[in-house]
Amino acid sequence: MALSHLDEQGKAVMVDVSSKPRVLRSARAAGRILMAAETLGLLRGNLLKKGDALAVARVAGIAAAKRTSELIPLCHNIRIDQVSVDFTLGEDFIEIEAGAVCTESTGIEMEALTAVAVAALTLYDMCKAADKAMRITDIRLLSKTRGKPE
Repeated sequence: MALSHLDEQGKAVMVDVSSKPRVLRSARAAGRILMAAETLGLLRGNLLKKGDALAVARVAGIAAAKRTSELIPLCHNIRIDQVSVDFTLGEDFIEIEAGAVCTESTGIEMEALTAVAVAALTLYDMCKAADKAMRITDIRLLSKTRGKPE
């Protein structure tokens, strides 16, 4: 299988998408942060010293999705139509799910993945004073769709 970001000599290149049509595209990604049940209790009770961790992580994930092309060198700078970041709290984990939508000539999966990663890192930062053993795991693409041409 050929990698699209390598030229014939194996050098990294940005893929030329200029001839591709703009179409509606969406992607969903997820990840998880594992933490002590006590830490999750502080988060649920909004008792963390840094404040409302979920609200801050949601905004951080959305902001990060909008800056993906600045963080990932070969990603295209695309106009994002919508980003969402949602959390499901378990007994000792938080599941993070992000969705992103665009009408562009290239995909939006990197933006959804970036939203999850930065939301998880933000939760880590917000909770690290209470829990040094947290782990960010299982960041993955759940789905991506490509709709009809614009």
